[in-house]
Amino acid sequence: MPCTTILAGKDATYDGSTMMARNDDSGAGKFTVKKYVLITPDQQPEHYESVTSHVKIDLPTDPMSYTCCPNVEPGTGYKSEAGINAATVAMSATETITSNPGVLGADPLVETGIGEEDFVTIILPYIHSAREGVLYTAKLLEQYGTYEMSGIGFSDPDEVWYLETIGGHHWMARRVPDNSYAVIPNQLGIDYFDFEDAAGPQKNCLCSADLKAFVQKNHLDLSMDPQDVFDPRAAFGSHADSDHSYNTPRAWWMERYFNPNTFVWDGPDADYKPDSDDIPWCLVPEKKITVEDIRYVLAGHYQGTPYDPYMHHGDMSMAGAFRTIGINRTAFLGLCQMKADGTSVEWLSFAANEFNALIPFYQHISATPAYVADTTMEVNTDSFYWTSRLIAAMADAVDRQTASIIERYQNRTMNESHRILDVYDPQIAAAKDEETRQKLCMEANQKLADMAEAASQEALGQVLYTLSNNMKNAFSRSDA
Repeated sequence: MPCTTILAGKDATYDGSTMMARNDDSGAGKFTVKKYVLITPDQQPEHYESVTSHVKIDLPTDPMSYTCCPNVEPGTGYKSEAGINAATVAMSATETITSNPGVLGADPLVETGIGEEDFVTIILPYIHSAREGVLYTAKLLEQYGTYEMSGIGFSDPDEVWYLETIGGHHWMARRVPDNSYAVIPNQLGIDYFDFEDAAGPQKNCLCSADLKAFVQKNHLDLSMDPQDVFDPRAAFGSHADSDHSYNTPRAWWMERYFNPNTFVWDGPDADYKPDSDDIPWCLVPEKKITVEDIRYVLAGHYQGTPYDPYMHHGDMSMAGAFRTIGINRTAFLGLCQMKADGTSVEWLSFAANEFNALIPFYQHISATPAYVADTTMEVNTDSFYWTSRLIAAMADAVDRQTASIIERYQNRTMNESHRILDVYDPQIAAAKDEETRQKLCMEANQKLADMAEAASQEALGQVLYTLSNNMKNAFSRSDA
C-alpha cells in the first residue's frame, strides 16, 4: 500500500523510547476500514492460508498474544499491518517500495509468495527482539518468496531495524542508529550498506548470504569507482520521473522539519530539493523527537512551502503538485513507542491525519476497547474509525472555517492522553505481577477510549454545524 514510515532510535527521542510509526494508506480510490484488536494464542491459526497469494504455511504452535489493525471487510485478507507482541516487540508491515528491471529480472517476484497481507500474522507472534524479527522474516522470504517489494520495520525498547526486500527472495536490513531517525516514502530507501559488517559482526547490517554475489553477477552496482561506498538505493531502487512527485518530496519535507538548519532546503541553491534522489535515509535530528513531532510530520501537506494544497493566498500555482504525507485515504496511523519499563504503548489514529486525533493504548491487556475494536463496515458514530472518517471528510470541505475546531480537538486529546499516561505509567512500571499490570493497562485504555469518544463526538458536532451553515441552499428572510 502507498504508505509513509518514520523510525527513531532511543537517543533521538524525548524520553529514551524507540519509536516506529507508519501511515497505512489505502490504494487509490479505496478507503480500507480498520479496527484495533488483540489476538490471543488460541485465536492464532496453526495452518495459515493467504487470500492474496493462496500461500499455505504451517505456523509454530507456541504463539504469543499481539495487537494489530486488521481489515474489517470480509474476504480481503487479515492485513494486520502493525502491532506489539507480549515480548514487547513491535512490527510494522509494509511500506510498499519500488525497484528496477535489473533486480526484478534477476530475481522475479513470486506470485504465490508472502506479502503485506501475511507478514504481521505469520511473524509478530513468534519473535522476541527486533533483530530476531529481521532474521525470522528473512527465513520466510527465502523459503516462500514475496509477490511485492516491501519495507518492514521492527522495534523493541533497545533497537530499531528496517528490512527491505530485493526482488522475490533477497533482502537487506539496517539498524537505525540510536541517535538518528529514518524516513521512507514508498521508495527503496536505504542509501548505505556495509557488506563487511553483514558478513561479520552484523552490528548494523544484515542481508541475504548471497546478496553481494547477486549484485556482482547481475551488474547492479552502479558506482563509477570500485572503491566507492555501495549505494543500495541506486542498485536496487527505482529511477522513475514519478518518484519526484509521489515519493521524494515526502522525505524532503520530513527532513526539512527535523533538520531545518542542517542543510539548505529551499531555493535554487538548496542542498536538497523535493526531486532530489540523494535525500538521506537517516539523519541525527536537531532536537529530540516527540510523539507530537511524529504526528505532525505524518499529517504533513507541505505546510510552509508553495506545495501546500490547503493554501488560500499568495502564488498557488504549485499547490498540490506533490503527493502529501497526510493523504485522504489513510486508513490508520500506528506509532509504536517502546519502553523498557513495561509501559510501551501504540498510539493510534484513523483516517486523514490532518483532521484526526492520536490516542495511546497500553499493551499488557486481554482485549482492546470496543470503540476501536468493534468497527463494522456500516458507517456509524460508535466507532473511532468511522467518526474520524466523518470528521475528516467534512472538515476538509470547509478547512478554513474548521481549523480552530480541529486544533482544539487535537490539542485536547493529546493533552488528555499525556495526563492519563502520566497517572498510569508509574503504577504500571511498579506493578509486582502481570495480573496487576494487566488490570491497570485495561483500566487506562478504557479511560483513553472514553476520552477519545467524547472528544471526537464533540468535534464531529461542531464540524457538522459549520458545514451545514455553508450549504448552497442557505437562506433567511434577512437576506432579502
